[in-house]
Amino acid sequence: MPVLPERETHNGLGKDFLGFLDLEQLDRDLFRGWCHDGIPSRAFGGQVAAQALTAADQTVPEERAVHSVHGHFLRPGDSTRAIVYAVERVREGSSYLTRQVTALQGGETIFTLTASFKKPENTGDRQPAMPRTPDPLALPDMYETWARNNPEDFAQAEFRRVLDMRYVPGPAEPHTPGLTEQKIWIRAAEPLPDAPSLHACALAYASDLFLAPATTLTTQLPRMLRDEPPSVFLTSLDHSLWYHRPFRADEWMLFAQRSPTAADGRGLAFADVWSLDGSLIAHVVQETVVRPFRAPRGR
Repeated sequence: MPVLPERETHNGLGKDFLGFLDLEQLDRDLFRGWCHDGIPSRAFGGQVAAQALTAADQTVPEERAVHSVHGHFLRPGDSTRAIVYAVERVREGSSYLTRQVTALQGGETIFTLTASFKKPENTGDRQPAMPRTPDPLALPDMYETWARNNPEDFAQAEFRRVLDMRYVPGPAEPHTPGLTEQKIWIRAAEPLPDAPSLHACALAYASDLFLAPATTLTTQLPRMLRDEPPSVFLTSLDHSLWYHRPFRADEWMLFAQRSPTAADGRGLAFADVWSLDGSLIAHVVQETVVRPFRAPRGR
């Protein structure tokens, strides 16, 4: 993907989706970016992952598309400081390429990402049917509920400026005892350029927003839908994506999420990601710290 053009910024952070992914190239395979808060004073993990993928993508030929991403969150990122992304060219195969990205602040590694890229192939195509779900525009706007229930929290959340969302509650009784489920429609709020790699990075950004809350639905609703303070502390440990089919992140994507287990201070959640026309476009898996709420501390 070509280096994105300079964007209007505020305190180093772009004001639109392109600005959220924008990186300054410092040297060959070395980039720098800024991230907004996820929770107060901690850089949003989805943006760190999306910027790391952006850095990796800028070192591969345009005909290679990302098909898998595996990230580990090692230390909280500081949203008041720049993040440096160092890319290692691990493999240069004839079909597959591999990149390792290390995100650094103050000389310490806060996140690592491994991304694999490949040439497109014409082979058989198989997928299940998309789950029956209300049309996104038939559902209430999550932001209206959030602004009404917790206007201060709503005003501080940066991602609301770049994403549209509609929430589909899970079943009153889970289909499988012990399984929590929810669905969210998400799309970029404004049209994005046609570059497929940009849409892959946008999906990576959005994919970190609701997987952690899926592990605690029996205890609390996601922050955007509740008016009481959190009772559970959540933070991502690792995060993986697999991209299956072409898609656009500025068109509605259904994140059908489920969490089969939470134990030992950890929860595991999965998401099947669908396009509005019923194509299965990606899978996401995340392991999350799940603890009774207290002041944030190191993992």
